[in-house]
Amino acid sequence: MTNAIRVSSPITGTDKTMSFEAGHLAQLANGAVLARLGDTMLLATVTAAKTAREGMDFFPLTIDIEERAYAAGKIPGAFFRREGKLSDQAILICRLIDRPLRPSFPKGFRNEVQVVGTIFSADQENPHDILAINAASAALMISGIPFDGPIGAVRMAYTTDGEWAPHPTYAEGDAATFELVVAGRALSDSVDADVAIMMVEAGGTEGSFEKYLDGAPKVSEEVLAAGLEASKLWIREAINLQRELVRDFIADRGPLPSFPYETFADYQDDVYARVESVGQQALSDANKITTKAARAEALDAATKSITEQISAEFEGRASEIKAAIRSVTKKLVRERIVQDGVRIDGRGVSDIRPLSAEIDLFPMTHGSALFQRGETQVVNVTTLGMPRMRQQLDTISPDEFRRYMHHYNFPPYSTGETGRVGAPKRREIGHGMLAERALVPVLPSEEDFAYTIRVVSDIMQSNGSTSMGSVCGSTLSLMAAGVPIKAPVAGIAMGLVYEGGNYVTLTDILGAEDAFGDMDFKVAGTADAVTALQLDTKIDGLPADVLAKALHQAKDARLAILKVLTDTIAEPRSEVAEVAPKIVTLEIPIDKIGEVIGPKGKVINTLQQETGADIAVDDDGVVGTVTIGAKDGRAVEEARRRISLILDPPSADVGAIYQGRVVSIAKFGAFINILPGRDGLLHISKLAPLNGGKRIGQVEDVLELGQALEVKVDDIDPQGKVSLSLVGDFPDVVEEPRRERRPERDSRERPERESRDRSERPSASNVSSSSFEASFEAELAGEIGDLGPGGPTFSDGDGGGRRSPRPRRR
Repeated sequence: MTNAIRVSSPITGTDKTMSFEAGHLAQLANGAVLARLGDTMLLATVTAAKTAREGMDFFPLTIDIEERAYAAGKIPGAFFRREGKLSDQAILICRLIDRPLRPSFPKGFRNEVQVVGTIFSADQENPHDILAINAASAALMISGIPFDGPIGAVRMAYTTDGEWAPHPTYAEGDAATFELVVAGRALSDSVDADVAIMMVEAGGTEGSFEKYLDGAPKVSEEVLAAGLEASKLWIREAINLQRELVRDFIADRGPLPSFPYETFADYQDDVYARVESVGQQALSDANKITTKAARAEALDAATKSITEQISAEFEGRASEIKAAIRSVTKKLVRERIVQDGVRIDGRGVSDIRPLSAEIDLFPMTHGSALFQRGETQVVNVTTLGMPRMRQQLDTISPDEFRRYMHHYNFPPYSTGETGRVGAPKRREIGHGMLAERALVPVLPSEEDFAYTIRVVSDIMQSNGSTSMGSVCGSTLSLMAAGVPIKAPVAGIAMGLVYEGGNYVTLTDILGAEDAFGDMDFKVAGTADAVTALQLDTKIDGLPADVLAKALHQAKDARLAILKVLTDTIAEPRSEVAEVAPKIVTLEIPIDKIGEVIGPKGKVINTLQQETGADIAVDDDGVVGTVTIGAKDGRAVEEARRRISLILDPPSADVGAIYQGRVVSIAKFGAFINILPGRDGLLHISKLAPLNGGKRIGQVEDVLELGQALEVKVDDIDPQGKVSLSLVGDFPDVVEEPRRERRPERDSRERPERESRDRSERPSASNVSSSSFEASFEAELAGEIGDLGPGGPTFSDGDGGGRRSPRPRRR
């Protein structure tokens, strides 16, 4: 086994160290790096096909993250007890790795490349996503595969003190108001080289708006710009550590392996020149049509005409002709934007398409809305559920539950095409999580609003930034559903065209502008704070003034959209919809939880059956929480009334008669619930009237659970234990002669039994007139001997109807 090459470096501003190790594990892969941060460890491997697959017209890069349950000391919770499909979090990490890596391969490179990250150790403190980006880049750097790296990445948290903290733990991230993930590459080989930002993923944290109310500084456009600039220090550190690994690897193992490859051009220059001369005017005219469908039809016609004119000259090169037409179209669109300030649909660079909004589309949903921006149209539906409906997470992160879920669906008809409908793809999961991240900061706390919340965004039409349309529609549907969000949130997608040294920022980009532009920049937020941001660039570096302009241009658009939203519904409704469940929560002492639940859930199940309410009990180790929900508000109030009586039960009166119910049966009698939270014991010796006056052998012979009985309170002892007797006309108790007990087969002596006078055992008739506890103890002593000072105990009216502990035999 060969020795590993290890490098490590402290992280500025922290007490942490990041390390890389190569040459020890997975040596048959083109590149493999074991990375560590704290006690979180993962292996990033990269492999590439030696040749490109025939007919491949794109770069087939695949990223997979394998989150092993053993990394967190867990066994998977699925039926098969092994890892299955990727979690949503793992898919997000795959996308985080893909976005900066993909543009770093040579143009025209078509060999299949696969990056696999396997999480070996998760310390529940340090997230593994940033480590995975850096490790994947490091593995590519030592693989010999053509790669314009290294790529460095960092996560930063904006603290309540207004500082950006690098590489925060899970707890530090939760305590912050905003988290920012940034990846970039160095613009030179210098250790102090400037860094070009390539990818940004950011969002506010849960409860951040409560922290703002407590005085924490809000995350504005200026704060974000400062954070992106500050991130370059730690990105540079990660890049320099990867370069050190490459130097040590070469020094120990020799030069990196060569990787022969060829690049494939989509078209040759002769095809491009001919397409440009024949079809430029037709393509230019088609791109001036403002509506998507008509423009697409005109472009199809122009493409067909150009192909027919030159196909004879370039026989067998139809794919080159098609690619050249697209390239000419891209050039025309970009030139028109930069030179004339006019976009595909005729708008100016900062214009927003027409906006409209509606709410209350569907009668049986809890909250519904339609948001439309130009030809992008999104239906959003909010559903409210009981707390127990929250999603249970089976991951290696510390998070166990997910209370707010945002699901995004992109059916093929939204683009006028046919296609597969089924499980969500990675893009759909990523868009849904981006919209979720934008709205989480403004959601009410679980203490203020106990519901589990699910929002679904169904894309009806797509022509640019459906994810930001989902944010806007979600705000509408949440407010229509009566969810008391802290402030409405709107989102906008920005673009950038860099041509001839000029940067032109575009507001509200179309799908074609996204494809033909140099930046995709999505920003969501309230009127005065950013809640989510996503940025991807295709150019090396984004000047600070250009980024600042884009952020402020996005804010202007966001404010315009917010006005449309608030004109539709000014604030969240004060009540949830009639068809939504009504929920109330009660805080109870933690020692009262057992009384509300009852033995094996009997009390809570009875409450649910009789009131029709859904009742859930939880605790945080200090205080208990009872959540009551039902569509009928009267059911909720009745369940709350009954639980209040369990917590503070009424007192029984000696001599009073009550209509009771059998809640538990023991060998020595039955427990009868006579008042909410108040049970009493009907001793077996008092059940003879139910058996024609004859003594009974087992309580079950004459009583069953749930049976109604009229009983009288005979006695209440100082501990609150209630003794009951039957009420009604029954025949007199018939005293039966006692049979002699058969000699014990066990030779052990029982002096307690021999010393007791059996003739003094009380009869059924005199039990009723004696003390309840004395008669009970005498009965048991006569049957099984002296119980000693411990004695038996039974329910003291705790409302749970719990069965008493059985006396221990000596």
